[in-house]
Amino acid sequence: MSNIQFNNFDAFKDAADEPGASQGDKVHVRVQQRNGRKCITTVAGLADDLDIKRICKAFKKNFSCNGAVQKDEESGEVIQLSGDQRTNVKDFLVDQEICHSDAIVLHGF
Repeated sequence: MSNIQFNNFDAFKDAADEPGASQGDKVHVRVQQRNGRKCITTVAGLADDLDIKRICKAFKKNFSCNGAVQKDEESGEVIQLSGDQRTNVKDFLVDQEICHSDAIVLHGF
């Protein structure tokens, strides 16, 4: 009998657990359910040298939504936007050349 090697890929394992993968170079765009149909979009992991307040102001103006910059212990400064703005945020960050499309991770339903 030959020894067959199966792929040991774990879909539930975080990418940061693997050696050589760093969590700091990814921008995480998440959507969180509030109550009923309401939800908020959070953008975390933007570079420290960027002006987060200015980016939040541009998001609010372009997407016609409300937003705020929150301080987080783990992620640093996080942008919160009202509504599901995941695709809008990704398109904006790529168009303005703030980060590459492969560095943006979309989370949520």
